[in-house]
Amino acid sequence: MTGKPAALDNAAQLNIQRVSRKGSLSSYVADQLAELIKAGSISVGQKLPGENGLSEAFGVSRTVIREAVAHLKSLGLVATRRGVGTTVVRDTIPESTPVGEIRPSTVGDILHMLELRMEFEPAMAALAASRHDGDDRHRLLKVHTAFIKVCSDASLAQSEDYAFHYAVAAATGNPCFTAFYEQLRHRVIPRANLIDDEINPASTGAYLSRVEGEHTDILDAILARDPQMARETMYQHLNRARTMYAKFQDV
Repeated sequence: MTGKPAALDNAAQLNIQRVSRKGSLSSYVADQLAELIKAGSISVGQKLPGENGLSEAFGVSRTVIREAVAHLKSLGLVATRRGVGTTVVRDTIPESTPVGEIRPSTVGDILHMLELRMEFEPAMAALAASRHDGDDRHRLLKVHTAFIKVCSDASLAQSEDYAFHYAVAAATGNPCFTAFYEQLRHRVIPRANLIDDEINPASTGAYLSRVEGEHTDILDAILARDPQMARETMYQHLNRARTMYAKFQDV
């Protein structure tokens, strides 16, 4: 893709349905935008309307729009560049998983752990966004850089993934969060529970690239002191993993 992406300035062109249901507003917005992208109403290479236009079209706050866009980024449908905006980069959700086959007992353990993490880690990220100090900022940036480095070295990055989430826990200033990680160690990272025969090396790189992007969104929200966005991006990160591993539950 070359040059500046075409802008879709008028959200009214998209025949958007205003939000009128209970539940997660950002999920509703993200689902509708994802369907518009898949249907070609918003083409690959085209920019989404701005936050103000989408906020007015959906009848929700700009915060909800930012959370929805973060979810679309986690799905690999859009990319955001500072000064350019949010551009559609593909019209299908790419399948990338580090798993080839998986034992039923293992997938059960992974899903139980993710269910637990989805209950408290979004709140943990929100607290980190509100409370982190200069030392926490340095630590978060350091572990994120380490994660990126080992991904480029064709590593599974289990230890570095653990270190990132532990650093978020430490940034809350609440020792109960770090105690949880210290007790369970790397078991909290799903792919750390896999044996060699269950790993699919052909797609591990693409999968870790997605994880890296999700970590970046979480980190950006924390460092921007945006608790709502930190909560939402952490939830989407864990929910994407839960959805992926749930596919193996009945195989």
